[in-house]
Amino acid sequence: MSKRNLFLVMFAGLAPFAMPVMAADFVSDRAYSDPAYNWSGSYVGGQLGTSSSGFPNPFSSKSGWQFGGQLGTNLQSGAFVYGAELDGSYSKGTKHRLDDGAELKRTWTGAAKVRAGVSFDKTLVYGTAGYSMTKVKPGGTVASGDKWEGGYLLGGGIEQAFAGNISAKVEYNYVNYGDVDYTLRNGSKRSDDLKSHTVKMGVNYRF
Repeated sequence: MSKRNLFLVMFAGLAPFAMPVMAADFVSDRAYSDPAYNWSGSYVGGQLGTSSSGFPNPFSSKSGWQFGGQLGTNLQSGAFVYGAELDGSYSKGTKHRLDDGAELKRTWTGAAKVRAGVSFDKTLVYGTAGYSMTKVKPGGTVASGDKWEGGYLLGGGIEQAFAGNISAKVEYNYVNYGDVDYTLRNGSKRSDDLKSHTVKMGVNYRF
């Protein structure tokens, strides 16, 4: 993993714990003890983004677009917001390029995550962590069939609330699926460390 991506992963993973400390340092209880907007409640929404085995570039030949949906719930205590979320998406064109012309393509992806962050009235800054599974298909010189792989997820994002219980978010997710085994057409067996980087935009309806 590059130093830049390692920094992003560390930041995302520590965000849920760092946010309360930052809020305590920079926001006084008198000035911000009772936010006007309350993030508590359940929500459902949709998402659109781009994903890659490297840092996502929508114009890269190994990057692909993905779309899907999510549902979750939030609880709020003062300025602090925490909750859980399930999401699922379908990816088209996301490739993991391996040695000897081998490729693994990702299609369906699902994740179970927890979220925690700080509310600045209608703006929520949060970190997220959880477990993700993805379905990989053979490509190039890979002969092994479709299968599911799972790994840990770290990320973070910003969500902005609007009128009518509507909110919009931008989120980054890093997933490490660990060593994935595959077989080439010549019969040789290989194993590679698979990881993904995803940037997505979403819209939620809170009820």
